[in-house]
Amino acid sequence: MTDISEALAVAAHHHDMGEAYRLTGKLEDAIASYRLALALKPDYAEAHKNLGIALWNHGKLAEAIACFRHALALKPAYVHAHAGLGVALLRAGDLSHGFTEYEWRWRVKEFERQCAGLILPQPFWDGSEFNGRTILLYAEQGFGTTIQFIRYAPLVARRGGRVIVACQPELIRLLSSVAGIAQVVSEREPLPDFDLHAPLLSLPRIIGTTLETIPSQCPYLSPPESSSVKVEATPDVKLKVGIVWAGLPIHRNDRNRSCPLSYFLELAELPGVAVYSLQKQPRAAGLGEVTPGMPVHNLSDQIGDWADTAAAICQLDLVLTVDTGVAHLAGALGRPVWVLLPHVGMDWRWMTGREDSPWYPSMRLFRQEAPGDWPGVFARVSAELQTLLGSYSKISNSPF
Repeated sequence: MTDISEALAVAAHHHDMGEAYRLTGKLEDAIASYRLALALKPDYAEAHKNLGIALWNHGKLAEAIACFRHALALKPAYVHAHAGLGVALLRAGDLSHGFTEYEWRWRVKEFERQCAGLILPQPFWDGSEFNGRTILLYAEQGFGTTIQFIRYAPLVARRGGRVIVACQPELIRLLSSVAGIAQVVSEREPLPDFDLHAPLLSLPRIIGTTLETIPSQCPYLSPPESSSVKVEATPDVKLKVGIVWAGLPIHRNDRNRSCPLSYFLELAELPGVAVYSLQKQPRAAGLGEVTPGMPVHNLSDQIGDWADTAAAICQLDLVLTVDTGVAHLAGALGRPVWVLLPHVGMDWRWMTGREDSPWYPSMRLFRQEAPGDWPGVFARVSAELQTLLGSYSKISNSPF
């Protein structure tokens, strides 16, 4: 074996070790291994890309962006590097370039498998007016993403024509309240006739959204005019607080974004606070651990779909949730919502270094100051709740 081939083999070994470290959460070791690989093979595009991912997860966003760009300089059509650069730019607030790069998601094999049913023969909408024709807008990811980007449907409707939305069945009643949508259908059923199409997450790029032009007018969703969901409280309750402590167990970042119910239960002990669980199964089963007599009210039996959840939220003073669809729903309803985030989240939309969200004016963000620091997050939340209780007005019946 020549010296060059030996160096390449060692570089590959360091890269593979970096992957093993990264996938087990040992980010500093992963970063060190990738850099050893690059020291031996500077044109190792895969190592640059994976170093970018590790740096992203370690909170070093600018360095991650540089790594993705270096990988693309070596391999201009490197799909995963384009996709990584897209989400990194979005997280940095460069929406214009970020959403352009994010279109590469359609070439990522894992994403193609998830969206295999979305390959449509009709033309992709380019943003031009479409008077007299029908456009199909469709969901492509989770509930929260659909709720966040359905705000673009009224903007699309202004370009003329008729707007149809295909979404998750659980969202149909809720999205029917959005202005400009002529019809909402299930993504699991045969689609009606249409002339053009676009996925919801491509609309910001098509319309030309920047950080300064995000359509942030809220509410853009509303609950049904008549609902059987009732949130009741005793006369001594000053704040009715809805809680969600966990997302779907199958989410790839669930171990970081979900937190123990016990932290939320401590808030229920604050005088004047009543806590209402908006959590759905399977995580709602955790309420079986609640001490009898503790003021935690389970609303899950009243909630059948997201329209019911919206009806419940509109009867609450505040929603406290980890990074789930409920955060987006409360924001879209224009209701006060505090989102509890891990130290370095994988989701680009909460950006970095912000305590607010440009997508939702009624939202506040509470981030861990160190990995796993939920106690620190809840200490700040508790202090803020006590401040709200102190400003409570009998006249307004709410501190907000």
